[in-house]
Order: sequence, then C-alpha cells, then structure tokens
Amino acid sequence: MISWELAALLLLGGSTVLLFLGLPVALCFVAINLVGAVLFLGGDPGLLQVVRNSVVSVVNFSLTPIPLFILMGEILFHTGLALKVIDGVERLIAQVPGRLAVVAVVAGTVFSAISGSTIATTAMLGSLMLPVMLARGYHPTMATGPIMAIGAVDMLIPPSALTVLLGSLSGISISKLLIGGVVPGLMLSVAFIAYIVLRAKLSPALAPSTPVETLLGWARWRLLVLYVLPLVSIFGVVVGAMSAGWATPTESAALGALATMALALAYRALTLEALVKALRGTAAISGMILFIILGATTFSQILSFSGASEGIVSTILGQGLSTFAVVAGMMALLIFLGIFVDQVSMMLITLPVFMPLVQRLGIDPIWFGVLFLICMQLGLLLPPHGLLLMTMKGVAPREVTMLHIFQAVVPYIAMSIALLALILMLPQIATWLPRVLG
Repeated sequence: MISWELAALLLLGGSTVLLFLGLPVALCFVAINLVGAVLFLGGDPGLLQVVRNSVVSVVNFSLTPIPLFILMGEILFHTGLALKVIDGVERLIAQVPGRLAVVAVVAGTVFSAISGSTIATTAMLGSLMLPVMLARGYHPTMATGPIMAIGAVDMLIPPSALTVLLGSLSGISISKLLIGGVVPGLMLSVAFIAYIVLRAKLSPALAPSTPVETLLGWARWRLLVLYVLPLVSIFGVVVGAMSAGWATPTESAALGALATMALALAYRALTLEALVKALRGTAAISGMILFIILGATTFSQILSFSGASEGIVSTILGQGLSTFAVVAGMMALLIFLGIFVDQVSMMLITLPVFMPLVQRLGIDPIWFGVLFLICMQLGLLLPPHGLLLMTMKGVAPREVTMLHIFQAVVPYIAMSIALLALILMLPQIATWLPRVLG
C-alpha cells in the first residue's frame, strides 16, 4: 500500500516536473493519469475508468459557454468592429497626461466586456496601439505596460472562458463567479488609469503630449452611439440574463454570441471569410482547452482515491491555522506557481486540494473563486513566463526589448497584489454584486 505522502509526491510532484520540462499541459496530465490509473485504480479496470472519465469530462454541459465566449471575441476581431471601439473611445478622451495609454486601458476594459480571450485582447491592442504610441515618443515601458495589464483584467470581467473553466472544475456557481469578477476588474481599470495619469504628469518625457483635434457635437459622439454602446450592450445581455435568472450561463453565452453576430450583420461586417476565420480560431482555442480538461477530472479522482487529497487537507487543518492564514497561504502558493506555469495548470494542480479545504473551513466559494481569478490574472503578467509578456513580445517592434516588457508590468503587478490583499480583508468587494443580483 502506497502512503498518501508518496502518492502526493508522485502525482502532484510528477505533474509539476513534467510541466517544468516543457511537456504540453494536456500530455502532462494524461501521462500522470495513466501511471496513477495503474497504481491506484487497479491496472486494466483503472485504464478503462480513465477512458470513461475522459468522455464524461468533455461532454459536461457547464463547459459549453467556453467556445461561445471565445466566438464572441473572434467575431469582433475578424470583422474589424474592435477598431471602431478604439476610435470611439479615442474621440471621447480629451487631452490628459498619457492620453494614448489611457485610451488603451479604456478600450481594453470595453473589450473585456465583449470578448472572452485575454490573449486576443492583448495581441490586438498591442498590434494596433503600440506602434502609434512609440511613434509619438512614448517610452516602451509606458506603451506596453497598460496594454498587458488591461489584457489580464479581461479574465475578471465577463464573458471569460477561464472563469467558466474555474467554476466548472471547482464546483463554484459559474454565473455568480462571472458576476463576482466585475467590481474587482473595474477597480483595477480605474487604478491603472490613475497611475498612468499621475506617472505621465510627474515624468512628461515618458508620454509626450501631442495636439489633439477636438471634435464637437455629433462628430465626437457618433462612434460611441453607433458602435461602442451597442457592442457594450452585449455585456448587458449576458450578465443581465444570468443575474435575472432568465438564462443559465450556457444560454446567456449563446445569447451573447447571437447578439454579436447580429450586430456584425447589421454593420455589414460579417463576411463569409471573417466568419470562417472566427470559427477556426474558436475551434482551435476551444479544442486546446477541452483536451486539457480531458485529464483534469481523472487527475482529481486519482488524487482523491490515492488518499493524497485527504492526507494533505488533514495535515493543513491539523496545524491549527486560522481560516485567513489558510486562504492567504493558498493565494501565496498560486502566485508562486504563476511564475512557472500557465493558468489552466494552476487550476489542475491546486483545485483537488484547495476545494476540500474551502468546504471544510466553510469559506465563501465566490470570495475564494474571485481571489483565485486575481492570482491567475497575476500569473499572466509575472516574469519570466507570463503568457501576456510573450504575447506582447510577439507583436511588439524590435526596439521593444524583453527587459522593457518586464519593467513595464511591475507597477501593474503591484496594484493587482494590493487589490488581492484588499479583497482578502474585505470579502464584500467580491461578494456584494453577486448577492445584490441574486
């Protein structure tokens, strides 16, 4: 009989080592599952159980919003409607210090409300706005930082594919978790804007001001009324349908995707070519996520069956730590993991151990889920392997070095950690809106 300590070392340690060696996430967990099935589920019957679990995990109805949320963003980007949002936001924002960086944050916040992909938001803003900012004399750190930071906030504001995945894997209410991220996400956006304005005021050389043509009357508000407000109304459709109880998260996501396609048709932007590109992009990203989920359910089951989950939970509870200390420790571990592994891996490694602790200690699952989301959002920005750092380097001109990118994210990481600490002390920030909306 293998002890739970050895089982935990084999399953959790083995999967972590394989991830660090650079093996794709899905293959890491498939490999560990096969070993675990033979050792803990009894050879051939265990392998058959792995196959059955794999089928059950990917036909889970609660995962359906993921491809629909991704489709919403893909349609916006491939039809060019996203460009109209940037133009509409830019016309509204008057001459403020660091104006273009502020435009990037505001436009990114709007995209967060109509797109389910953090990478797509960062790549699009980076390829469109970064060259303009650099051409106007912005320092590379001032130009790249806001784009990466607001791309990460995309994870907190619905629709968000990773939030749906977290809710599905953890058993937390998906609709409440989606709504719970709204207030923290908007708080971060406001904090980013305040920081940019203050930094540009103190060091004008970082973001030189350029003359802005002031449009008056209808010309100034035209794009906001014709494009931005109708597109943001999709956010209202998705969140409103869920919070009113009229639709499940899956039905809300379907309504959102339908509304996005209807608007694209109304603007005569939805060509056959754009639709095919959007569907291909959706299939590629969704397929990758579902293949990773393939190993998640079985991994959790094997970890539980081996006694590792119960052993770790009992050991932690036996230390006599307060609930606050346990939650703070879990968040510290997530931030540490975020330096090395991607967001899905963080979920798969930690949730089988964290969720039993959450249930035993009576922790509010929405509060915990929002804290988990902020830690994952931090992981997107943490050097050296943060996904959005790599995305930015991929779309940035050659003169923007990796050192510039690392320096650019430091203030935004600090603001995100400050928000995490604030929500740790004041859970109402995360739980207020889901409670108010029922």
